[in-house]
Amino acid sequence: MLQFVTFRSVLTYSRIPLLRFVTTRAPERKLQWRHFVQKRGQSNTVQETTIPARAAVSAVPNSSTNRIVGRWLLVCSGMVAGAVILGGVTRLTESGLSMVDWHLVKEMKPPATQDDWEAEFKKYQQFPEFKFLNHDMTLTEFKFIWYMEYSHRMWGRAVGLAYILPAIYFWRKGWFSRGMKGNVLFLCSFVCFQGLLGWYMVKSGLEEKPDSYDIPRVSQYRLAAHLGSALVLYCVSLWSGLSLLLPQHKLPETHQLLKLRRFAHGIAGLVFFTALSGAFVAGLDAGLVYNSFPKMGELWIPEDLLTFSPVLKNIFENPTTVQFDHRLLGISSVAAITALYLFSRKIPLPRRTKMALTSLMAVAYLQGDNYHVGDHSSLLLYFLAYCHLSPNEPPLWASA
Repeated sequence: MLQFVTFRSVLTYSRIPLLRFVTTRAPERKLQWRHFVQKRGQSNTVQETTIPARAAVSAVPNSSTNRIVGRWLLVCSGMVAGAVILGGVTRLTESGLSMVDWHLVKEMKPPATQDDWEAEFKKYQQFPEFKFLNHDMTLTEFKFIWYMEYSHRMWGRAVGLAYILPAIYFWRKGWFSRGMKGNVLFLCSFVCFQGLLGWYMVKSGLEEKPDSYDIPRVSQYRLAAHLGSALVLYCVSLWSGLSLLLPQHKLPETHQLLKLRRFAHGIAGLVFFTALSGAFVAGLDAGLVYNSFPKMGELWIPEDLLTFSPVLKNIFENPTTVQFDHRLLGISSVAAITALYLFSRKIPLPRRTKMALTSLMAVAYLQGDNYHVGDHSSLLLYFLAYCHLSPNEPPLWASA
């Protein structure tokens, strides 16, 4: 192709010299031909060296495409954070079991007529939550909880599209490095898995349990898996995006810096398990068992802490033990973050790292305050619960 373009350019730009070459005498023609060949050879050399240079300038991925991909991943992580908060609101309003079936496309259109709403309400009446908990619910009240769950599901679909569609476009444009391709494949696969896991969780609350007199609720194990996978999705997206947008500081690998890094990674794991224990608290309604802090009732250690048998079962199914463990993990997280902040003050760190550590500690103490202040004011219960749920994510980012 390059030879064809070169030959065509020869014919286009040297038509008149060739005519002159034909009409001149033999000695002059020989001299002109030698001059012509040397000139075109130099021109071809310049063209052949220019094309690879242009290709190198426009090669992808580059800093410009990395900025676009990084911002896209930050938007995705923000949407995942919104899904976590919206899921918490759905849980607090007890709306999660209002939609009793799952269709990827069909359910995207809400009921339009009165007959459609009544048909949807009749389906809900066939399941345990209505029979044992909401048997006196009106159609207007049902519409509220239905729209809460509907908004959560639609937001989840929007999150999936926000990952998959741009990923396909960027992949075709060649904007991903080899390592980033692996990350993007994981994220797109995981967001699909997250949606299926959400329905698997809801399905557990729709099952009939003849031998149980408990309030119908989703499995605390599946709820913890759903929340944990969302936090993993959030953290990987945020970390990948920031890695593309922010230049990495090159610091000397001192003993103190390595110790700080290991400490931070350990705290990230501790905060993650604290968030998962919160899912068990929500799944068992364990937060309603004791509403005093720092004591649980009149005691530091409640008497019914280990009433289930075997003992290990208490950690996951005894509401008292679940709340006790969540308190311990929360206090341990705040104490560990405080120690991390104080230790970091002894090490010369970049300004960006210092800001992250300061923000981490501020969010940790704000979240701790939300926990015990909410016990004394029922008017602020929902607001503080939302605030308590949302900050579960920044510590994972800042400590990582």
